[in-house]
Amino acid sequence: MSKTCEICGKKPVTGNNVSHAHNKNRKVWYPNLQKVRAVQNGGVKSMKVCTRCIRSGAVVKG
Repeated sequence: MSKTCEICGKKPVTGNNVSHAHNKNRKVWYPNLQKVRAVQNGGVKSMKVCTRCIRSGAVVKG
């Protein structure tokens, strides 16, 4: 799946937008994914990684 973090597995979540009149519309929240060149298994690889993994140091940039 293309909208999934390759490190932590974070993926889109679904729910409802709820208005003041309590009308409900389906909505999808996507993770903030960035394309990063990262070191994995001794080689440099282009990956889609969420910003939380980048900030926490789970990704070693190559």
